[in-house]
Amino acid sequence: ETYRLKVLPGKKYLLRIINAALNAEQFFRIAGHRLTVVAVDATYTNPYDTDVVVITPGQTVDVLLTTDQLPRRYYMAAHPYSSATGLVFANTTTRALLVYNDGDDDDKAALMPSLPAFNDTPTAHEFYSNITSKVGARFWVPVPKEVDYRMLITIGLGLSACDLPGNQTCVAPFGMKLSASMNNVSFQFPSKLSMLEAFHGNVEGIYTADFPDAPPTVFDYTNTSLSLDRSLVTTTKSTKVKKLRFNSTVEVVFQNTALLSSENHPMHLHGFNFHVLAQGFGNYDPATDREKFNFVNPQIRNTIGVPVGGWAVVRFQANNPGIWFVHCHLDVHASLGFAMAFEVENGPTPETTLPPPPRDLPRC
Repeated sequence: ETYRLKVLPGKKYLLRIINAALNAEQFFRIAGHRLTVVAVDATYTNPYDTDVVVITPGQTVDVLLTTDQLPRRYYMAAHPYSSATGLVFANTTTRALLVYNDGDDDDKAALMPSLPAFNDTPTAHEFYSNITSKVGARFWVPVPKEVDYRMLITIGLGLSACDLPGNQTCVAPFGMKLSASMNNVSFQFPSKLSMLEAFHGNVEGIYTADFPDAPPTVFDYTNTSLSLDRSLVTTTKSTKVKKLRFNSTVEVVFQNTALLSSENHPMHLHGFNFHVLAQGFGNYDPATDREKFNFVNPQIRNTIGVPVGGWAVVRFQANNPGIWFVHCHLDVHASLGFAMAFEVENGPTPETTLPPPPRDLPRC
């Protein structure tokens, strides 16, 4: 039941690639063919020629495929990009067939592409960091120059107090359970009322507007020797947001940490696209890394893979009122508390004000 994409020789095809996996970034290749990236996350890019696509969960990549090879069968294939040290997963590869000759049913003769090693971070970073936006194209907006809010958000895994019921025991170090956090805050979903309803009705007690602009402790974020430092790895559960004025500009530095482990984290922002100004490895240094910012044609997207042991800087305009979730798009990490939210205040007009919930909104 292998999927077959039937093509004609000498044609050009637009392929829309979506990573629908829950917990794995993917390397994608088509045997014998090169691809031209023309859009990411529904925003046009300058044409980027490549033989491999790297895509995180929730991301989309549009590519042009030219059928300029000998008529035969070629495999399209993908397998995980896994940057976490020691992570174990099934050694599987997903495949489909690119079929030039519809009358040829010999799948055994199909050409298989060679895929990068599971932990090939240089290849992944080359792809992620070389995409630029098509200036003046549909959906493109200039980079906001003035910044109203600057945030440094550390991201990664951690530990929190063990509260398992009955005789269950936590298996994490120090008798605690595995959690995840942003600026040492592990997100906890409210159970009484949705955050959006609380925002609209000005209901207190559902969340607090004190998410920190920086981590509580400054340390060597990518130093693996600090991985089990209990003073750094311990986090607490809470429901916090960062309040933003309507139409303000926000710049966020996502700084990866090496606590417990280190890996590429795909960070996703609901409600907005953002400009990816720069990304790199090690600890972000504003004195030198700001010189790397691309203000001319940075890629615009809603999900960015923050490099393993590194950082990424994004900037967006908060012109969409409401509560907007920010989280790691590795599903297991989001469930561990790898999230926060922005509360964007209402604007001055009815069109820039959050409408009331529908009358048939389901109740808890």
